[in-house]
Amino acid sequence: MTACGSPPRAPIEDRNSPAPRHNPPVYRSSEAPAPGSYRVRRGDTLYSIAWRNGLDFRALAAANGIAAPYTIYPGQLLQLKAAPVRTPAASRSESARTVPSTSKPSATKPPVTQPSPASGKKVIAVDASPPPPPAPPQKAVGAWRWPASGPLVRRYSSTVHKGIDIGGNRGEEVVAVAEGVVVYAGTGIAGFGELLIVKHNDTYLSAYGHNDRLLVREGQSVKSGQKIAEKGSSGTDTVKLHFEIRRNGKPVDPLQLLPAR
Repeated sequence: MTACGSPPRAPIEDRNSPAPRHNPPVYRSSEAPAPGSYRVRRGDTLYSIAWRNGLDFRALAAANGIAAPYTIYPGQLLQLKAAPVRTPAASRSESARTVPSTSKPSATKPPVTQPSPASGKKVIAVDASPPPPPAPPQKAVGAWRWPASGPLVRRYSSTVHKGIDIGGNRGEEVVAVAEGVVVYAGTGIAGFGELLIVKHNDTYLSAYGHNDRLLVREGQSVKSGQKIAEKGSSGTDTVKLHFEIRRNGKPVDPLQLLPAR
């Protein structure tokens, strides 16, 4: 009797199984971060970390090789060293248009001809990678407006109080001072209670703290004057709105930008 081996079976492909998903990287967080670094926690955003440490978000991103849209992950270790930040695209492009050149225009290099090793025919070498187009100018902030009604109960100080406090009653509306995008919404930054941070452009951010209730979420676009929160006392002992403006990551006196009232 002759032994016959059965042919190997072809692998079975399950077409009903879901496609594999890309899982975010997993970072070990057992070690304490070294001085000058920060371990990302759940709920953090690049903007909130930059805000907490007085950094421009672009500098923080550049120092850690993080590109837009600036996604970070719990356990990720970030270096808090400040990287140089280029001036906004608007000023660069305006300078290129308005400043006359005093040097002579450089002569255009002719195409380089090289013999083809196979046929001996001349081949024109052309630069296949033209320079990237200039970045579009960033949108300027329109007219600023006050974030809430109520008395001014505390003014800005560059050393101890880097914003203003506006008094009032619980539940009064808090509005966006200019159009922008919500880049942080939560309680992860100590001392601010329920906090919102709105990015207006690459230069300006505004923050609204001690709210009773947040009415917008991260990633949501808001218009100037849109109600984004309700005044409260979260993280403090009196009802008030703590309001800040950061320019290139640094606090500025909001009263220098807000209209007189």
